Amino acid sequence: MSPVKETKTRAPRSVILAVGGIAIGIALVLILFVVAIPSLTESGTVEVKLGSETYDAGQAESRASNIASGGPLLFSDVSGGRRDIYLQHIGDDPATGWFAFDARRPGQSRSCTLEWQPGSGDFRDPCDGTIVAADGTGLTDYPVTITDGGKVIVNLNPDSAAQEG
Repeated sequence: MSPVKETKTRAPRSVILAVGGIAIGIALVLILFVVAIPSLTESGTVEVKLGSETYDAGQAESRASNIASGGPLLFSDVSGGRRDIYLQHIGDDPATGWFAFDARRPGQSRSCTLEWQPGSGDFRDPCDGTIVAADGTGLTDYPVTITDGGKVIVNLNPDSAAQEG
């Protein structure tokens, strides 16, 4: 048997330390959410970007050959279908004559995706029959560059892409 009796009450000092620690923790969390996180972004909101702003369409020579034999290439937007694009090559030089543009006229639904007309060498809107030039004149277009290695790169960044003309 122990000569010292065990006490079951807590010392006031340990209660004050525990309550003070909890209060400081709550204050730090509030400061984090009210001040720190919003100041890390310019607008106070978080913007999520998925995917790349450029698209590597492959080797220019190969793609130009594919387009010459089968028509412009349609690249479907799998992230919601709002930005389906055509990749078009006009001319004989794989290093020049590239165009990338929306596959639909402004305001048209996905069921109105332009259709290539090989006989006339232009596009037709299946919904109203409107004809669009082979280079996509009048549609939202996207800059196309050919790298030193001969790759076709389409810039899908809407801030730098030329908008409707």
